[in-house]
Amino acid sequence: MPVIPMWKCDRDGSMFDDKKAAEEHDKMLELAANITHMLERHYATLDEELAEDIGLLFAQNKETIAKAIKGKPELILEIEPQAEQKASTKKAEKKEA
Repeated sequence: MPVIPMWKCDRDGSMFDDKKAAEEHDKMLELAANITHMLERHYATLDEELAEDIGLLFAQNKETIAKAIKGKPELILEIEPQAEQKASTKKAEKKEA
């Protein structure tokens, strides 16, 4: 029976067959948590779930947001709503399986 190495992300329990992908996912979740914390500190009335959603949105799109900040603001308009991102992610996961 073959042994398949897997890496588990402690933050959300996601499993990866590639260490680099697991580390990138963990860094993305850490960035999302830090953004969430920043939002909650600055906006005390912000709902916790909404702050988490915003944190994930920023972390998942950090490259696009960085490019937009550096002078290409139109790129922000290309970011898909989170519901569409989740659907796209699930489709990609099904293709990989």
